[in-house]
Amino acid sequence: MNILLTHGYFLDEDPKEKLIMKPYVPLGILYISAFLEKNGYDNTVFDSTFQSFDALTATMLQNKPDIVAIYTNLMTKINVLKIIDLVKSQQALANTKIVLGGPEVKNHAANFLMYGADIIVFGEGEMTMLEITKAIETKQPFNDISGIAFTDAQGMMITTPERALNKELDELPVPNRKKINLQLYLDAWKDNHGYSSINLSSMRGCPYTCKWCSRAVYGQSYRRRKPSLVVDEIETLQKQYSFDNIWFVDDVFTVSHKWLQEFVEEVERRGVKFQYECISRADRLNEEVIKLLKRSGCFRVWIGAESGSQKIIDAMDRRVDVVQTREMIRLVKAHGIEAGTFIMLGYPGETEEDIVETMNHLKTSLPDQFTITITYPIKGTPLYAEVEKDFLTNFPWESSTDRDIDFKRVYPRKYYEHAVVWVVNEVNAKKHLTEGHYKNALRCKLRAIKHKWQMNKQKTAAA
Repeated sequence: MNILLTHGYFLDEDPKEKLIMKPYVPLGILYISAFLEKNGYDNTVFDSTFQSFDALTATMLQNKPDIVAIYTNLMTKINVLKIIDLVKSQQALANTKIVLGGPEVKNHAANFLMYGADIIVFGEGEMTMLEITKAIETKQPFNDISGIAFTDAQGMMITTPERALNKELDELPVPNRKKINLQLYLDAWKDNHGYSSINLSSMRGCPYTCKWCSRAVYGQSYRRRKPSLVVDEIETLQKQYSFDNIWFVDDVFTVSHKWLQEFVEEVERRGVKFQYECISRADRLNEEVIKLLKRSGCFRVWIGAESGSQKIIDAMDRRVDVVQTREMIRLVKAHGIEAGTFIMLGYPGETEEDIVETMNHLKTSLPDQFTITITYPIKGTPLYAEVEKDFLTNFPWESSTDRDIDFKRVYPRKYYEHAVVWVVNEVNAKKHLTEGHYKNALRCKLRAIKHKWQMNKQKTAAA
């Protein structure tokens, strides 16, 4: 069997990411690659990140794969459709089966099938992809494969029973990083930031209920590898590559304090030295946990805040206290770990008073880093269902993504776009004042005033 795995993300097509330049390898398809290889199926990974669509086209036409499996998310959807067009337009690829997986496909399966995909994979892909490969190889029907959708001979969409989540993550091989040129990623980091970073996963799923978060692949669950296996992977990576930091991609790294304790003890027992950053929640942090993070090499914790308004936090079903979030940001910094946080503006029902609370939340806690995005609804989430009746946009599915959706908010979207710049500059002005950088503080304050004026203008126009 000739199997090609790809993900359709081309860095050169993403001007924002080219400015940020912090790319990470596609762990999902590398897990599938390793699992197929472990079960006797060699495969090719076309890592599109540093490649072009023309290069992918040339590879496809040269290899003529029996299967092309494509990871699909919001960022890659449009290119995935281009890849489907490519396969369907080339006689040389007439026998190639197109398999799609990833977070974008579950709630758009019918559209992807109508567009030309042959099989849609729901949830985790390792075992499903192996069974699909065997079925295609032996020309068997797909009906007995759990967790997929396909179109039958009559053109009807068939959806098979859901596949159970993989409870034995310890049995999975580590991502097949040898299939790609990982050095390109490390060099991109080093050349642009002076240090390099590599990504690693220790768990799958998230047990929390935030309304805006998609759980299309791993579900609302918590499953984790043994700490010893995670440290094994770190030691192997250190032998194979030269890098400075590790980014744990886990949704809530500190969700289990017992696991964290065992992880720290394993790291110390082996004498492994490394730096890492991770994501947590305020309610899964305390002084003891922060000390454990520090002991094991954590240099930065991203603490999900999303808003400084308790009203909005409750509307999101975040189930955290904004005061506790501020306290944990300050406590993390007090222990010599950088604190980062995520903020979202434009959530349903958010008023200017809520935005001011968020701004004050950031000014009070002063995280070392923070990011702000404007809320958008992802299909399949409770937020999407909540605002679907209030959509203001209706773009063709094949040329848009959920990121393009706007919905009726308290103020127009343009208001929140200016609010993002307002908050960023108000907070940065406070930071510069605290550090004694008065000219920088003045520049930020003037930008903040300009965008606050634009906010007022948008609000007046909408009244």
